[in-house]
Amino acid sequence: MNKKLLSVVVGLACMSSSAHAEIRINGFASIVAGQTLDDNTSLYGYDDDISYKNESMFALQLSSDLQDGLSATAQIVARGNEDFDAEFEWAYVSYQINDDLKVSGGKMRIPFYRYSDFLDVGYAYRWVRPPQSVYNFAFSTYEGLNLLHNTTLGDWDSTMQVIYGSFSGKVPSAAGATPEQIELNDLMGVNWTVSHDWFSARAAYIVADTTINASSIAGLTAALNGYGLTQQANNLLVDEDDGSFFGVGFSVDYDNFLFDAEYTQIEVTDSLLPDQTQYYASVGYRLNDWTVHLTYENNDDEHDSNRLNTVPVSIAGPNNTVVPVSLDPTNTNAPLLKDLTNQVYLGAKQESSTVTVGARYDFHPSAAFKIDLSRFNDDITDQDIDVLAVAIDLVF
Repeated sequence: MNKKLLSVVVGLACMSSSAHAEIRINGFASIVAGQTLDDNTSLYGYDDDISYKNESMFALQLSSDLQDGLSATAQIVARGNEDFDAEFEWAYVSYQINDDLKVSGGKMRIPFYRYSDFLDVGYAYRWVRPPQSVYNFAFSTYEGLNLLHNTTLGDWDSTMQVIYGSFSGKVPSAAGATPEQIELNDLMGVNWTVSHDWFSARAAYIVADTTINASSIAGLTAALNGYGLTQQANNLLVDEDDGSFFGVGFSVDYDNFLFDAEYTQIEVTDSLLPDQTQYYASVGYRLNDWTVHLTYENNDDEHDSNRLNTVPVSIAGPNNTVVPVSLDPTNTNAPLLKDLTNQVYLGAKQESSTVTVGARYDFHPSAAFKIDLSRFNDDITDQDIDVLAVAIDLVF
């Protein structure tokens, strides 16, 4: 933990007596080791050399009751894949308006998934990591407002969450890729969860004006604009395009039987990003302190075929000449912009599935040992990658 963050933690603790506010400090951690089982392969940040840092992390959560319905929460997380540099993951203030309604403002989690609120708390779920075909966003927080309404609908408990805000940051577009600047403005959405006894279900819908500085296609879009093909260039750019996320899921916890399933769709209109569809289904069974589980995941990212072949091979030039639409019209061997544009769209296509078998052993009231073996299959390249991971998750 760096000195700046350490001073903040110490300062908050020292303020508890002077401000007459009770400060509660909780924490959680994951110690994870993993590697792929085949030479020259990589998956989930692992390769064929064992790593103890990739998914390991340590976190502290500070909560302060300021009385009369007002509270403040901050969560500081240090991740192994970021050399354990500590950062504020959450930092927000909440006001309990009444027994049913609470409003919060600050930096908070975006409710994309069922486990979004517990995404970093490995102890809260049975896997070493949540199914990555679905839980694949490179960012998970936003800055803004959150309205939470709890009530009952007959015998059912209902939680309605409404969010509004923005996100700005650099995230990698793919594993190992250079991070790109992403801006989400007018980010708004609703997340509704209902539960009764052993069953719960949820649905989420989130939209935002989406901008991505895609430096990898800057040369291509400049070339298209040079030929006056501005529409084709704009269809590649992600510049205040309409982005949407839709997700549904349900969970069963009946006696010793466990079942979880989630389905998501992601779309950014008129951009280089493909339409994405993901889902998983997971079954588990508790045997005293042990839980065994099996999970199937699927991911399908693809552009509609009408996005292809929209760039002409040639255009009319001066004096009734024909000018090839290529990177260099004076070179007959220069790549055609039509082919390069098609390659961008086709290169975004992904089809994959993953099967995970694993076990969890609750050897302590506040700690669990886990082991997962996942086989990832790339349906396009027909490549299989196996990754084995073991973890100790704890809360304190």
